[in-house]
Amino acid sequence: SLGESEKELAAARGEADTLARSIREAPSYEKDQVEEERRNAHDALEREERSLAEIGAALSANEKTLEQVRLLAKKAGAVDERYGEVATLADTANGRLAGKDKIAFETYVQSMYFDRMIAAANRRLRAMTNERYKLVRRRAAITKSGQSGLDLDVMDAYTGKMRDASSLSGGESFKAALALALGLSDVVQAHAGGVQLDTMFIDEGFGSLDQESLQLAVKTLTELSGGDKLIGIISHVDELKESIDRKIVVKRGRNGSSVSIEA
Repeated sequence: SLGESEKELAAARGEADTLARSIREAPSYEKDQVEEERRNAHDALEREERSLAEIGAALSANEKTLEQVRLLAKKAGAVDERYGEVATLADTANGRLAGKDKIAFETYVQSMYFDRMIAAANRRLRAMTNERYKLVRRRAAITKSGQSGLDLDVMDAYTGKMRDASSLSGGESFKAALALALGLSDVVQAHAGGVQLDTMFIDEGFGSLDQESLQLAVKTLTELSGGDKLIGIISHVDELKESIDRKIVVKRGRNGSSVSIEA
């Protein structure tokens, strides 16, 4: 009908007006500008895609590396466990165990022979000191950080106390050193089959002895040489001349030194 047609026409005109208004209000674009923006966006997209591909490749490589690290860590754990056992054994053998006496395995073995040498030395030292001194191997270090096993103390029968062997006087030290040398000779002969030590030379040291100590030291050496041993003493002490029967005397002169034998 006519009325309906008019309504449709009015509606169509309203839509046309709305579209026309929308067209007028829409922003205007330059074709070249839009094209440039499109190219820029496309380039940015390609860069991001390349970056994503690189990250993916790095991730894949890192995952392989991580797997290798986990395998190595597992192996390292087993090695570390074995190392801990070996390290503890090595520290014990080398005297480096924390909180324990620092006695190396080599020193431990040497100390067994040292004890025998000290026992032999004490037989001579007691005779030379009228039973006053006895050498004793120190069992522990003065400090936990120091090595132990081959240090010497001396038991003084006069005081009943133990003290460091370094506290001995010059004459006492000489007698202790002489006793140890004789003790070493005894141990070597006892443990080395077929080895016989027949000769010993002592160079000085007697000058530090008092008269009584000198007599005791000479008595010990005389008893030692009473068998088939030869003891040679190099000294300037006049008192020894009376105690030694056979002497090689060296005299200094203007034309040089001369040697004579006194028997």
